[in-house]
Amino acid sequence: MAPALPQPRTTGGPGGPYRSARVSVPALAIVPALMRTHSSVISPRGGRGRVEDLAEQGRAMERQRVSRVRLARRVSRRARWVAARIVPIGVSLAVLGAGGAAIGWLLTSARFAITEVAVVGASRLTPEEIVAASGIGPGTNLFRLDRSAVVARLEGLPLVRRADLVRRFPNRVTLAVEERRPFTLAHAGRLHWIDEQGVSLGAEARAVVPQAPVITGLSPADLAAGDGTPGPRVAAGISLLRVLLRSETALLRQISEIDVSRPEGPVLYTVEGVEVRLGAEDWEARLGRLQGVLAQVRAGGESVNAIDLRFRDQVVLKTVAR
Repeated sequence: MAPALPQPRTTGGPGGPYRSARVSVPALAIVPALMRTHSSVISPRGGRGRVEDLAEQGRAMERQRVSRVRLARRVSRRARWVAARIVPIGVSLAVLGAGGAAIGWLLTSARFAITEVAVVGASRLTPEEIVAASGIGPGTNLFRLDRSAVVARLEGLPLVRRADLVRRFPNRVTLAVEERRPFTLAHAGRLHWIDEQGVSLGAEARAVVPQAPVITGLSPADLAAGDGTPGPRVAAGISLLRVLLRSETALLRQISEIDVSRPEGPVLYTVEGVEVRLGAEDWEARLGRLQGVLAQVRAGGESVNAIDLRFRDQVVLKTVAR
């Protein structure tokens, strides 16, 4: 315990009592005592007792302490977060495993082996020819069937314009075909039936009476293949024939042949053997003029073997000398 400081003496005098400025204790003895007195305040380790908090706890300090309830809530939230992500992954893996087993069963089960193939829309081709061209063998699995490949094989047939495949569960298939329809006859070394795209539908060996003019001046290479792209000569003959069909006049019955071998444009031949040169353009207007010229020739009784309509305001006739 620090020694008590000596009290100053008071002396009386004319002015009353007063404190003397002199101290009997040396000043050097006071400094160590003050240091020992305040050492416990400056450093907590200098005191014997427990140091109390010198300030009140604020909200920020209180939140730093985590209670057991809050810790339990935090752990619970973390567990739910992990479960919310792990459980769906596990379920997905289970579903994928079950799905793989189901797919394997679908692709190998005898229940889905094709036992019947029906054909609709065929008239020139037999159902057996269409089924053979499709490549569908007996016992083919319905799910392993490549629809696009089957359709491509069927549309590769010259007589088939469009095709489709319809699955009928559990073990049937329907093949629907749209055959190409004959449009007119074309002479390319021999007579061929062609459709409106110029695709050859096969040679015609029998004697037939055509209902439309025959397109001549062709070679076998001019006829379109199965892709439906005709050559330029076939395309010109088909276009001119369509113009004649749209006219709906008696002129169509008077034309027997459309020759597309000339470089200057198609040449028509009437049933009487008159050659008519149309040129490469403005066919509709020139066919209208041709109908009037033929009527005048018949009315006048002239014999004409050639008519040239390639000039704008002039018709050239080649008469037969008598």
